[in-house]
Amino acid sequence: MLLKLLVYVLAFGLPVLFYIRQRRAQSSSSGTSVATTTETDEDKSLKTIMQPPRDDLDPPKCDPITLKELEEYDGSDPSRPIYVSIKGDVFDVTRKKDVYGKGGSYNIFAGKDGSRALGMSSLKPEDAVPDYSTLPENEMKVLDDWHSFFSKRYNIVGRVSDMPEAVALLRSTAASTEA
Repeated sequence: MLLKLLVYVLAFGLPVLFYIRQRRAQSSSSGTSVATTTETDEDKSLKTIMQPPRDDLDPPKCDPITLKELEEYDGSDPSRPIYVSIKGDVFDVTRKKDVYGKGGSYNIFAGKDGSRALGMSSLKPEDAVPDYSTLPENEMKVLDDWHSFFSKRYNIVGRVSDMPEAVALLRSTAASTEA
């Protein structure tokens, strides 16, 4: 009797377990293959921008650069460096041309000061403008975090000399508060 029960359990149980296991494998391979690919793409994207701080950066430069001049460093000319400005500080991001160069995922920030978009965590072209004066406190913190991130990883090659008046007032107020 016990032997018959064991045979029935094995005869019917194993195919059921096999079927359940196969269904799980199919659903996880079809359901998560996209997720895995997405995670891999996201991981790759994060690895391309989320690198550790560097200890070999040059001292920051204060060379004046106008917003118009900055446009020339947008990654469209491979013979020129790629610059990104945050809060008026111009960073040389050329070594990450795969991200900031033409067709790169963050090319929207190349050749301009996109401080407002960084603070908003936006990739919309209309948000990539230098006037961040209207950002609420939480977005200003995000912008400050991005500035700190870039400052630890990329050389500062200049300073935007013609930031919008509202931002210039913010910067002068911040400078007088720090002094």
